[in-house]
Amino acid sequence: MQAASKELIALENKFWQSLVDEDTDTALTLLDEPALMVSSHGSMKFDHAGYRKMAEQGSMVIKSFKLSDMNVVFPTEDTAVLTYNVKQAMSTRGKSDEIRQEMADSSVWTRKDGQWLCAMHTETPVESRKH
Repeated sequence: MQAASKELIALENKFWQSLVDEDTDTALTLLDEPALMVSSHGSMKFDHAGYRKMAEQGSMVIKSFKLSDMNVVFPTEDTAVLTYNVKQAMSTRGKSDEIRQEMADSSVWTRKDGQWLCAMHTETPVESRKH
C-alpha cells in the first residue's frame, strides 16, 4: 500500500492546489458525488454543482497551504483515510487581507473504477503550537 499512500498524498495536495488556483474543474475530478464535509460551519452534503457554487461564489479563498504529518490507513483495499495538519492562509474573495489558520484535517477516499475520489473531508481548528 506504500504506492497507494504516496498517490493519495499527491491527490490531497493536488486538491489543495486546485483551491489556491481556483481551479474548480480539477477539484471536481477528485470529488465523489455526493460528498460530505464537516467544518466549523457544520456538516454538509453536496454534489458537483453544489461544490462549484461554493468554490466559485464563496466569500473566502485559500491563498496558500502547507500539509504536514500525513497519515494514511486503508480500512479496505478501496477505502483510504488520511489525517494531517495544515497551515493555511485565507482571504476574503477579491481582497488582500489574510487570515492564517492551523487545522487538523481528515479525508476519506474511495477507489471507483480504478480512480481515487474524495468522499468526505473534515477540518478542525487547532491552537497554534509555539515551540
